[in-house]
Amino acid sequence: MTLAHRSAVHSDRDATRSPDLLARLLAHDRPLVMGVLNVTPDSFSDGGRFLDPAAAIEQARRMVAEGADILDIGAESTRPYGDAVDVPLEEELGRLEPVLPAVVALGVPVSIDTIKAKVAAAALAAGATIVNDVWGLQHDPDMARLVAAHAVPVVIMHNRAAADPAIDIMADITAFLTRSLEIAARAGIARERIVLDPGIGFGKTPEQSLIAIARLGELRSFGLPLLVGASRKRFIDKVSSAPPDRRLGGSIAAHLAAVAAGAAIIRTHDVAETMQALRVAAAIRSAR
Repeated sequence: MTLAHRSAVHSDRDATRSPDLLARLLAHDRPLVMGVLNVTPDSFSDGGRFLDPAAAIEQARRMVAEGADILDIGAESTRPYGDAVDVPLEEELGRLEPVLPAVVALGVPVSIDTIKAKVAAAALAAGATIVNDVWGLQHDPDMARLVAAHAVPVVIMHNRAAADPAIDIMADITAFLTRSLEIAARAGIARERIVLDPGIGFGKTPEQSLIAIARLGELRSFGLPLLVGASRKRFIDKVSSAPPDRRLGGSIAAHLAAVAAGAAIIRTHDVAETMQALRVAAAIRSAR
């Protein structure tokens, strides 16, 4: 049965399998680590290394072994620098079909990174338990209703169609997330199932991405968990020139700063190294 067929068969299924999933995850005494799995040919970060299903599944296994708390799988490159190519629904589902069931079977919560409600529905029917929407419920009008119907956690991310260096980026992030939360409330999404993401690199200049991390603490006023995904993003290159696969040091520096400012979840391509950095930082704090 294809993912699309599973979605059609189970579209009215009560998906409250773990209504307290997010609360249970956040009960850890450390930030959570979300491992990134791109089953795309054009990801900025890994250039299609995991488009092959066998390679993708092996990478998922590796990240679980390294300690990932959540696996975030995406089949349409969002390419945060504005040159993403829209992927037809059937193609996105086709990329997920041979990979998602095996990833779900690894036993850690799986997040579906998509802006299409139909893809999210198919992924949830196949066992995914979190929706990660890089357009914060503001792209597909059916997304909020879907999340509410399935009662699953959702990551609401700030985004813009294009960067504007003239704007106050924190004011823009705050206004965008406020609109997203209004959409969520109207759809009936419980606040305890919402995570906010400032969208590092998305619709932002490198300088604005730095500001978003530096002033992340301002978003704590929403009273919701914060997720930060600075992994391999271009702002690192602007500070210390390096291609995406050589930005580990900058990624860890940004993520440690984000955790210090209140981030509860870190989204990364490099799970083992990020886990080590978080553990060492926590041990140093404890030693005080």
